Amino acid sequence: MPAGSLANPGRGGNLIDLLESAGFKTSGYDAGGPSKFTTVDFLYGWDGRPQEFGSQLAIEELDVAIAGDDWIEERRLELSLEYDTKIELDRIMSLHRGGVRIVGIIDNAAPENSIDDYLLRLVKEKKLLVAVSEMPYIALEWVRRALKRIGKLDEYSKFSVQKYKSPSKIDSGILIYETWGKTESKIKNGGADFGVEITQSGSALKNYGLKIVDEIINSETSIWINPSVLKDEQKRDLLHMFLLNLYGCIYAENKVLLIFNVESHRAAEIEEYLKSNNLFGNEPTKSTGDKYCEYTIQVASDSRELPLARIRFELLKHGAQNLDTVPVLSSIPDISVITL
Repeated sequence: MPAGSLANPGRGGNLIDLLESAGFKTSGYDAGGPSKFTTVDFLYGWDGRPQEFGSQLAIEELDVAIAGDDWIEERRLELSLEYDTKIELDRIMSLHRGGVRIVGIIDNAAPENSIDDYLLRLVKEKKLLVAVSEMPYIALEWVRRALKRIGKLDEYSKFSVQKYKSPSKIDSGILIYETWGKTESKIKNGGADFGVEITQSGSALKNYGLKIVDEIINSETSIWINPSVLKDEQKRDLLHMFLLNLYGCIYAENKVLLIFNVESHRAAEIEEYLKSNNLFGNEPTKSTGDKYCEYTIQVASDSRELPLARIRFELLKHGAQNLDTVPVLSSIPDISVITL
């Protein structure tokens, strides 16, 4: 269970509400833990920082983690680059929350607009390249890829990841200073040659007089597992249940049910409208009485092509009566939407 902003009901993309809607109500999570699941006994809440979940999954301390894709990648790269240890983790579902971009940034005063061009100039001037980032190993891997593209990786093969402004352990190569925030100000004030930053809109970067020269990763909050958990049949089945219920709530977030009656002699008319606008799947859900037919259809509430307001208006024009709009808490098309 990710601590920090994701546990904050006002900042965490309604993760607490999502879990509750899926049938996994928590207690304690919004108050800093320890987290408990109050309606099920097959989930154990382990509160932690997403920055650590990659390592915890790798050593099987955790079976399942809710974490940003970027932090999982950061741990994977750290273990690979620093400890020559490969870990295999599976991203099995996005929660469509917490979307951010991890970008490479330089001072806007620099004439170059790509990291490759910028490095081509920089390597002529410096033996030690200095970068700053909250995600130092993503930054390191990014710089190494760029240096390889311009044919300079061998000359800058040494690297060191250190706390900001600690004495450099190398005199040439790539020095990555790990920051605890405000990466932009360090580049703005000459503390580094370039950096890697987490952003959504990029407005803060522009305010600091910086520009994006590369988009490295698009990250969302996702469900991650160690694939070894799938070897345990009981855990695999519980995981399937967990994911299906989460999927149902995510899939339903922009959907409503329209329930209405139509006089029987206008049923063909209303069904033609539904068919022409693809407002049902295989066939419309329909209950037939002596004088009326009742229909239930599921529609997207945020469609720009066919707005909900227009659908309701058109249905009424075609004879709909007692038209009710009902929120959808969960919608699971079938069990095959999640495969493990």
